[in-house]
Amino acid sequence: MSTTPKSDTIAAAEVLVTSPGRNFVTLKITTTEGLVGWGDATLNGRELAVASYLRDHVAPLLIGRDPARIEDTWQYLYRGVYWRRGPVTMTSIGAVDMALWDIKGKTTGQPVYQLLGGAVRDRILTYTHATGWDLPQLLESVDARREEGFRAVRAQSGVPGLDTVYGVSRSGRGYEPAGRGAAPAEEVWDTDAYLRHAPKVLTAVRDHVGPELKLLHDAHHRLTPGQAARLGRALEDVDLFWLEDVTPAENQQVLRHVRQHTTVPLAIGEVFNTVWECQSLITEQLIDFVRTCVSHAGGISHLRRIAALAEIWQIRLGPHGPSDVSPVALAASLHVGLATPNFAIQEYMGYEPLVHEVFGHAWSYADGHLHPGDRPGLGVEVDETLAARFPYEPAYLPVARRRDGSMTDW
Repeated sequence: MSTTPKSDTIAAAEVLVTSPGRNFVTLKITTTEGLVGWGDATLNGRELAVASYLRDHVAPLLIGRDPARIEDTWQYLYRGVYWRRGPVTMTSIGAVDMALWDIKGKTTGQPVYQLLGGAVRDRILTYTHATGWDLPQLLESVDARREEGFRAVRAQSGVPGLDTVYGVSRSGRGYEPAGRGAAPAEEVWDTDAYLRHAPKVLTAVRDHVGPELKLLHDAHHRLTPGQAARLGRALEDVDLFWLEDVTPAENQQVLRHVRQHTTVPLAIGEVFNTVWECQSLITEQLIDFVRTCVSHAGGISHLRRIAALAEIWQIRLGPHGPSDVSPVALAASLHVGLATPNFAIQEYMGYEPLVHEVFGHAWSYADGHLHPGDRPGLGVEVDETLAARFPYEPAYLPVARRRDGSMTDW
């Protein structure tokens, strides 16, 4: 660390855990001059692991450092330790990085996107979720999202013969995928039934909405490469904006098989944490969209590296943005999006009203688009008094087993 005298240094790094309907982990960095930077450190189902990593291992290392040296701090936390990568480490680094960019913006009086080179677009296209247990419910949900102004919608439906399907409510109302409790719920999954049903449903949705609505679908990593290729070919006439997470991509070579058999646009990467996990998928053009999340992939600094590599290979960004990515992370993602040429779309599942109260923000939604706002920094401030009223509660996404009782991929 530099010994050059600094007028402003990091005086405190605190971790806040709050659950206003959903668990969120937030990092608060305060400088000696009283500036506060906020970063999102939420890792769904493993929130306390990140909170401990930050509180016990990272926060003590930040005290006395120059908050303006964002890149040096990133390198220090990533390259300066023996154990690299992984979701807990990268989410922790991402929270620090976001908070330091927030401070940088407040120091200069500029929104973060101006510090990233300025806007390359006026607003950011967003998509939201539409769900229905049966086709009439799904079409009703899609129509409701369109009435709210969305020009892009992810459509998910129930599957005949199954009692539950992740992300789909039988009631037709909005869903909360993370169930409260000491252990995750277990669902039964049938890939063959899904493959028979999904193309029919999505074809019906396309016939209902016409050609203009951007239509997306998520397979939730549940398919083998052969099954993914089969689904892709069956959906080519549906004209999807993208088909998401068709298969687990730890072995990136399996996407070669999928790519060889279908032209449907592929989106992958929401569970990736570094540019190296995306590298082969990008440089071999095996996908069309990278889904890495700003909080889980090392913050603004590292998401920009992923975007720069992807731009060379004509691949665009469509970052993860469900309700367990806090409004702080959404703000950071939007600042990146406004300043990044190959940023395509931002997922926006939305939040309950209480979340908006805890995390006051400058970003806004209108007419199918989001904008980060023009307040200095990220434009988010946390109501700590209100946040303290909602303590952490264990919550997990469900797991899935095949009909024979064996585990299947999430």
